[in-house]
Amino acid sequence: MNANDRPPYIPQIRLYQDWLRDQRGLTFDSYDALWRWSTTDLSAFWQSIWDYFQMQSPTPHTAVLEGGPMPNVHWFPGAQVNYAQQVLRHAAPAHAAGQPAIISEDERGRVRVLTWPQLRRQIASLALAMKDMGVQRGDRIAAYLPNVPETVVAFLACASIGAIWSVCAPDMGTAAVLDRFRQIEPKLLIAADGVHYGGKPLDRSATVNELRAGLPSVQHLITLRTPYAAERVAGATDFEALTERDNAATAAFEPEWLPFEHPLWVVYSSGTTGLPKPIVHGHGGILMTMLAAKILHNDIGPSYAPNSFGERFHWYSSTGWVMWNAQVAGLAGGTTIVLYDGSPGGSKEHPDWHVLWRFAARHRVTFFGAGAAYYANCMKAGVDLPNLQAAGFDLTRIRALGSTGSPLAEDVQRWGSAQFAALGTPNIWWCNISGGTDFCGAFIGGHRELPQVPGQMQCRQLGCAVEAWGEDGQPLIGEVGELVCTQPIPSMPLYFWNDPGQQRYLSSYFDMYPGVWRHGDWLKIGADGGCVIYGRSDATINRHGLRMGTSEIYAAVEALPEVLDSLVVDLEYLGRESYMPLFVVLRPGVTLDDALRERIAGAIRSALSPRFVPDDIVAAPEIPRTLSGKKQELPIKKLLLGQPVEKVVNRDAMVNPGCLDWYVAFAQRHLAQAAVRV
Repeated sequence: MNANDRPPYIPQIRLYQDWLRDQRGLTFDSYDALWRWSTTDLSAFWQSIWDYFQMQSPTPHTAVLEGGPMPNVHWFPGAQVNYAQQVLRHAAPAHAAGQPAIISEDERGRVRVLTWPQLRRQIASLALAMKDMGVQRGDRIAAYLPNVPETVVAFLACASIGAIWSVCAPDMGTAAVLDRFRQIEPKLLIAADGVHYGGKPLDRSATVNELRAGLPSVQHLITLRTPYAAERVAGATDFEALTERDNAATAAFEPEWLPFEHPLWVVYSSGTTGLPKPIVHGHGGILMTMLAAKILHNDIGPSYAPNSFGERFHWYSSTGWVMWNAQVAGLAGGTTIVLYDGSPGGSKEHPDWHVLWRFAARHRVTFFGAGAAYYANCMKAGVDLPNLQAAGFDLTRIRALGSTGSPLAEDVQRWGSAQFAALGTPNIWWCNISGGTDFCGAFIGGHRELPQVPGQMQCRQLGCAVEAWGEDGQPLIGEVGELVCTQPIPSMPLYFWNDPGQQRYLSSYFDMYPGVWRHGDWLKIGADGGCVIYGRSDATINRHGLRMGTSEIYAAVEALPEVLDSLVVDLEYLGRESYMPLFVVLRPGVTLDDALRERIAGAIRSALSPRFVPDDIVAAPEIPRTLSGKKQELPIKKLLLGQPVEKVVNRDAMVNPGCLDWYVAFAQRHLAQAAVRV
C-alpha cells in the first residue's frame, strides 16, 4: 500500500476513548477530564484497561482493588495471569505471519531476526530445560546478560514457569552484582562469558566464575557463549543448546496460570544507605501498567494491526536500566521490538553519534527512544540527519522520539525537531516521559493529540494521581514541589525482598507522607497540565537514568587506604549537563594528585560501572554529618545548587558544623564558574 493511499492514522488513545464511548457510555471533553476520571474512579478505569486489552484469566476476579491505605492494597484478587502468556498470544497464526517479534543488531553488524513462532519455540524449549534442572515456581533466576534476544527469551521462559527473574548488565562490576543477587539467593545463574562494547571485545569469563563462587545458592550455571572469552567457563551448560528443542513437548508447552500478584521480577533501586533495594513486582500489575503506558501513551500498537503500518519499537538501553523492561513490554502488546547491543556513540578512539540513526534506518524503526543525554550528545557532536538521509539511510519511517532518564533540555528538543523537519517530518512527536524503576512505569508522559512545548512533558498519565506538593502537603500548580502519587497503581511494588515488617519499603516511599507515595523528584505542573521534572529531590545518584545508591560508591572509594571518608552528590540542572563531585577526606600526609584521582575513579569503575565515575574529585577537610553520624548529602546538594546555607541545614543538628564554611566557599566558587560557562 502506498503511503498516500493509507487511511488516516488514529492514535491509540483515541481508539481507547472511542471504545469507552461505545462500550461504557463515557465521553470526556478534554484529556484533563479523562485523567481525573481515571484517578478518582480507579476500579472503573483499571477494569476498562483489563477489558480493552482483553486480559484473560481462567478464574474471575472478585474485585479490582481492595484494601488500603497504600501500600496495603491488592489488585484483581482471584484473577490468574502470566506475562509470557500475554506475549505469546501474539504468536497465534492469525498474527504471527505479518511481522517479526525481535530484530537485533550488535556493534559488529551481526543482525538477527526472531519470528513469533521462533520466539515461542525458544521460550518453550528453555522453560522445559529449566524445569528439568529443578527450577520451580518462586525460585529466583539471576541473569548477567547484555541487550540481546537471548536475554528476552530467558526472561520470558523464566516468567512462563513462575520463577522470579533478576538481571544485571555486564558493564557492572562483580561487587555491585553480588550486592544485588546475594539478597535473593538465586537457584540458577545465566551469564554471558563476554561482550563487545565501544569497539572492544571484553572477556567476562573471570567475572562469571567470581559470580558463581560468590553465590552459594546457585545450583546450575548456563552460559551464553561468545567469541570474546579467552576460555570457556567450566561446568556450565550452553544456552544455545537449551533453546533448540523442537518436539511435541515444546509444541504443547503453555505458560502456567499464576495469581495476579505472583512475583515476576526483582529490580534494584538503590537508596542512600545500605544494600540496593530489591524491589518485587507482580505479573498482573506490570502487564496492566505497561499495556496502558506503551499503547495508550507511547502510541505503540500491535505491529500486525492495520492501523499501525508495521510498528517497530526501539529504545536504546542496557539490561540494567528499567527501559530494558519497558522495551520488552512492547512484545506484550504485539509490537516488534528492535534491540541494539553496543555503544551508541562509537568508540573512544572513533566517536560516532550516527550509529543508532543508521541502525534505525536499516531496520525501519518507527518509534525511536533513548535517554535525554543521548540526544544532547548528538547535538554537541554535530549529528546531521539530512546528510545521513542523503547517504541512503531513510529515517522517514520514524514518527515518534522518546526521551527519559533526565530532563530533556528545550534547546535539544528544538534541535531534534529541526533535524526531522529537514527530513520532511515537520511535526515529529516527542514522547518525553518520567517514571522510575521503583514501579516500572511512567508517572508523566506523552499524548499524541496534545500540544507540544519543548522542554516539557505533555501530561500526567492515565491512572496516575500525580501532584506536586509543597512542604505543607498541599498541591501546587505552577510551582516546584515534591512529586507524589496519591492513589495506588497496579505496578507499585508488591514488597521488597527480605524486608521484615515492610520497614525499607515504607521508609523509601511513605515516610514523608504516610499513605501517599513520595517519588523523590522535583516536579512542576503547569496550568495546562504540562509537566517539568527538575531532578532528584533526594540524594540518589542519577546518571542519565541509571540510579545508584551513594553507599555503593562509598564502599568502593573508602576501601582505598588513602581515603578516610567521602561524600558524593549529583547536581541536575534543567537544560544543562549534570555535575557530580566526589569529596574525599584523605589520611594525613596524603596528597590528592592525578595518580590518586585515577585510583579512586578506577575503584568506582571496577566495583560499580564507568557510568558512576565522578566529574570531579575534591579533597575536603571533613564530611558534614548529623549528630547521629549520617552524611549530609542533601544539604550539600542544595547548597551547590545555590540555596542559602541557613535554609538547607541546621548547624545545631550537626556533629561538625565548623566544616560548613569550607562547603559554602566551594559552592560559591562552583556557582560563579557555572555562571561563566552558561
